[in-house]
Amino acid sequence: MEALSTSFLATPSMFLPPPHHHSSALNYHVSSSFRFSGKSPHHPPNYFTPNSSNKLMNHTAQTLDQTLKNQPWPLAHKIIKKKQPSSSLAVIFKTLDDLISNFLDLPLRHSIDPKHVLLGIFAPVDELPPTPCEVVEGSLPSCLDGAYIRNGPNPHFIPRGPHHLLDGDGMLHMIRISRGEATFCSRYVKTHKYVVEQEIGYPIFPSVFSSFNGFGASIARSFLTLAKMLTGQFDPIRHGMGVANTSLALFAGHLFALCESDIPYAIKVTPDGDIVTLGRHDFQRSSSEWFFRMTAHPKIDRETGEAFAYRFHPLSPFLTFFRFDSEGRKYKDVPIYSADRPTLTHDFAVTKSYAIFPDVQIVMNLLWILRGRSPVGVDSGKMPRLGIIPRYAEDDSEMRWIDAPGLNMLHCFNAWEEDGGDTIVIVGSNAAKVEQVLERIELAQLTIEKLRINVKSKSLERRPLCPRVLDFAVINPAYAARKTR
Repeated sequence: MEALSTSFLATPSMFLPPPHHHSSALNYHVSSSFRFSGKSPHHPPNYFTPNSSNKLMNHTAQTLDQTLKNQPWPLAHKIIKKKQPSSSLAVIFKTLDDLISNFLDLPLRHSIDPKHVLLGIFAPVDELPPTPCEVVEGSLPSCLDGAYIRNGPNPHFIPRGPHHLLDGDGMLHMIRISRGEATFCSRYVKTHKYVVEQEIGYPIFPSVFSSFNGFGASIARSFLTLAKMLTGQFDPIRHGMGVANTSLALFAGHLFALCESDIPYAIKVTPDGDIVTLGRHDFQRSSSEWFFRMTAHPKIDRETGEAFAYRFHPLSPFLTFFRFDSEGRKYKDVPIYSADRPTLTHDFAVTKSYAIFPDVQIVMNLLWILRGRSPVGVDSGKMPRLGIIPRYAEDDSEMRWIDAPGLNMLHCFNAWEEDGGDTIVIVGSNAAKVEQVLERIELAQLTIEKLRINVKSKSLERRPLCPRVLDFAVINPAYAARKTR
């Protein structure tokens, strides 16, 4: 789950004005705060302060924590809607799944043990239909008309075996505010994974983070997954297998829920405050192109309407850069062949002239599966780098790499150019203990740094902006690729 912007518009969570309103209609100042409560058996009161997103997040965290204190772990099973297996084959697959979890899995590490992962504010919650919220203090400004939406992982079924925090199904939590009234709603993104598992009645999709737990379990789950695909239980080739649980993006006239293991899912907010999944969106790609995944953090240029994105892959080319025009038409891929090994590049930066890719120490190696471990891990011997390429490049011939010892940038908050384009400035988060990012992210020591790259000399200067552990900072998206404080 990722944080929101103080300007109410961010990548993972956003304040979304209605399509017929110009964004400037939201530029107002509220001197007095208000709070409102949603009376629902599923969720306790929620509190919202328009002039402080930090207060909103604190209230939300306290509210969820109190809810989960009142609902111990076993009650989370309420969200399961079990159905009878549709065939004897499904029964066999489920039995084999149980045998692997019970007899072949190694003892579960903290990061993949659902009894640890799905506690506190990370315990699953059920969907909530649009629910009116009562204003209990202050008032809602009549000029405020839009929706605040947050995306995050929320498993539809309690897993029987290993489970990583990032495995959860995407759930959107939304506060719809209009005409002085507020409505709260929580809905799953209806991905191919969600629909298939809802019909079968239990989780069947594999995970690169948690499914490979010991040699026996890794090999058995690999063959079982192949059998499920060959028998048509699910079809990741045609329909993908992503969870759409990482972020939200608004471009090309659509609102998207994203994760980096699939292409985006288009989402619609209804007038009555509900959330509807429209389906996977392939961006009018050519029939000859296989477009199967992209980053969860595309960069949108508000002036041109363009969106810039990429995908990483365990096979060559390991990194591919591409963009969309303002109508959502995808331009051709630009494979980056100088990216010499598969890297889990979670985010990148874009300026008016360049795209910048962090080449971090979190890597992918499919051979690790044969060792009984996840194909995603940390290579502490790898030299981190920054790759710089013109943002309208037709190929990777102008890609330049700069060594960046100790720089494992997880998120890029903004980037811009100075000195007539000779200097690139990036503000982002660096994981001082990168080995903890996928194990215990609260121990990864994520801090915010400002980078200055001299494009001509290919030199790098780094400066910490704050000694505190911080991440997920965002800006007013209208200032993307422009200098910001």
